Amino acid sequence: MDVNKVLYISQEIDPYLPDGKMSTFGRALPQGIQEKGAEVRTFMPKFGAINERRNQLHEVIRLSGMNIDIDDTDHPLIIKVATLQPTRLQVYFIDNDDFFMRHTPGKLETEETPEENDERAIFFVRGVVETVKKLRWESSIVHCTGWICALAPLYLKTKYEDDPSFRSCKIVYSLFDNAFDGTMDARMYEKLKGEGFTDEQLASLKADGSDAVDWKKLNKLAIDFSDAVVESSQNVNPELVEYAKASGKPFLPYPGEDNIDAYHEFYKSL
Repeated sequence: MDVNKVLYISQEIDPYLPDGKMSTFGRALPQGIQEKGAEVRTFMPKFGAINERRNQLHEVIRLSGMNIDIDDTDHPLIIKVATLQPTRLQVYFIDNDDFFMRHTPGKLETEETPEENDERAIFFVRGVVETVKKLRWESSIVHCTGWICALAPLYLKTKYEDDPSFRSCKIVYSLFDNAFDGTMDARMYEKLKGEGFTDEQLASLKADGSDAVDWKKLNKLAIDFSDAVVESSQNVNPELVEYAKASGKPFLPYPGEDNIDAYHEFYKSL
């Protein structure tokens, strides 16, 4: 397929979160794919640790202002943007005072208030999707990197499968070794049902008969609704690698760090 428009839904992009705070591959891949001629857009959470002035973030008023309802509570969506030089890669930030403004030095919100990570992930994914729709941007590839993006394939392949921005895209999900401890909020399954998802769609989250959603279940759900999977770091949990391979979907074994050509060829093969 033609790799002409690529959307990255990312857990982090450096230099905004330096030192691999969330252990994904940063900006090397989106910048490399852009240099190969694709039009690229990237989204990440606007964590409180990000210095807006230093990184020249500014709010995009025409994209902000929507309320996203989660579990009967409205959360205002704020969109900010910055441009990475010299490649002029545009990075959009999903912001909200409830989920991304509380910060303790040395920690991110995902660590400081892990009990909110289920709604934080839902808000982030829905915020990205609604913003892309407003941009009227039609992706050929949507690449999701990091566990906070794990719900994106579910939403895109169900609720938004007929939307012009996403109906022709291929969804790629990256597996990393950045596990979180414990489980999500005990009501995460119930909240996703409230979002309109069925028991059949959420089957991976109850594979062991429990509603508790841990890191492995979340990644398996992402694999279920992706078109292809990449092993994007060394030491990925072997159970997840085997799950991805057993799905029969195109699978790219760990290609090495910053191997842009391998990713580009994988995209084209889809």
